[in-house]
Amino acid sequence: MNLKLHKPLCVFDLETTGTQVGKDKIVEICILKVNPDASKESKTWLVNPEMPIPLEASAIHGINDQDVANAPTFREIAPKILEMISGTDLAGFNSNRFDVPLLAEELLRAGLDFDLSKFRLIDAQTIYHKKEPRNLGAAYQFYCNKELINAHSAEADVMATFEILDAQVGKYEDIPNDINGLSEFSFHHKFADLAGMIHFNEKKEEIFAFGKYKGQVVKEVFAKDLGYYGWIQNADFPLYTKKIFTNIQLKSKF
Repeated sequence: MNLKLHKPLCVFDLETTGTQVGKDKIVEICILKVNPDASKESKTWLVNPEMPIPLEASAIHGINDQDVANAPTFREIAPKILEMISGTDLAGFNSNRFDVPLLAEELLRAGLDFDLSKFRLIDAQTIYHKKEPRNLGAAYQFYCNKELINAHSAEADVMATFEILDAQVGKYEDIPNDINGLSEFSFHHKFADLAGMIHFNEKKEEIFAFGKYKGQVVKEVFAKDLGYYGWIQNADFPLYTKKIFTNIQLKSKF
């Protein structure tokens, strides 16, 4: 194994009802847990999203309403997922922009406190796009010289993603093989939240990336206009974004 792990790495993939992080739900999740000694364990769950699965989504991943009719809801399996990823780092393919934000959203909807600051995030797609711009099937062919069978099956995608990530570390001498270094390399830009609504200024202070206070320091805005914080909490923002705004507001009181 080319990857240098100091603690377990959970590579995961989601199949969902759509692509809107704040509204769509998970219908399948697969997690591959890779330990520092290279041993692996994996778990796949079908999930009842408690909403109809759009036909256009089913056309991509092949999961329909009948497939998940008797499956557990995400709330029911959320404790098992949180237990499996606890004390690990997280990796995926396009995960920093989609899978991680949606997983965080689902865990928060389930009433579980999910703090991403405890995880290093690795995105094999970002590494791939920086080094060899294309998609998961092409990445699998390029790095592993294999054809991706059953693409958009969560299990097939997550297994391929781990093989790609491991092959990337073996191929490129100028990228790190440890999780801290790969996490830094996996980001195009660093944001305070997952949706990219809270940026950092040159002083590493959180600033708004939207609205009438765009570019202004969040804690300074809340100090002069606390009603704006209230509006954010009642508006249609992702729950993790709201959580970060709440953390900023609470810290500003001390």
